Amino acid sequence: MTTVTQKPQQTVVVGIDEVGRGCLTGPCLVCAAVLPGSVPDDVRSALTDSKKLSPKRREVLSAALREHAIFAFAEASVAEIERLNIRRATLAAMSAAGAAIVERLGALDVRFLVDGRDLPELPGKAEAIIGGDGSIPEISAASILAKVTRDAAMHAAAQKYPGYGWARNAGYGTPEHVAAIRALGKTPLHRPSFLRRLLAESKSR
Repeated sequence: MTTVTQKPQQTVVVGIDEVGRGCLTGPCLVCAAVLPGSVPDDVRSALTDSKKLSPKRREVLSAALREHAIFAFAEASVAEIERLNIRRATLAAMSAAGAAIVERLGALDVRFLVDGRDLPELPGKAEAIIGGDGSIPEISAASILAKVTRDAAMHAAAQKYPGYGWARNAGYGTPEHVAAIRALGKTPLHRPSFLRRLLAESKSR
């Protein structure tokens, strides 16, 4: 992770994105990212929505971003998602990530660009951009860092709770995952409110 050695003298653009909002399992992970001039041009030009990249390509770009970018993570835990609901918990995590990166930067003039429709409370000017993960490099970087980090965590969790296919589905509601829930039951990492919705929908069909 790059360490800031001096305060930037111009507006710093911070991209914010989340991964895992629609999952049945695990936290929703938020990343706030800044792309300083040290980010290589070939890395910068390759940035796009993490969902449009192959796992191998995401890994390569994430490794480069970890070396050159400035970033901070925050998560909405399963307990927070259940207590607040997924929208409010995600916004709270975005606020936390934004505050963490401002503290790291020490910059007074920060402009936040947030993927999506909703705008969290942030310590600076902010704009919500629909589809920003595919059009704004800073948001793309946040998307990639969050995706690779969360996928790795779900891969590790799959070792503790085998049978759900988390190393492949990252906790999303794939047919494999849904079938495993029905056969094996839920784990402490499953989001109860999401499972209630899923099971209610399946009963109504």
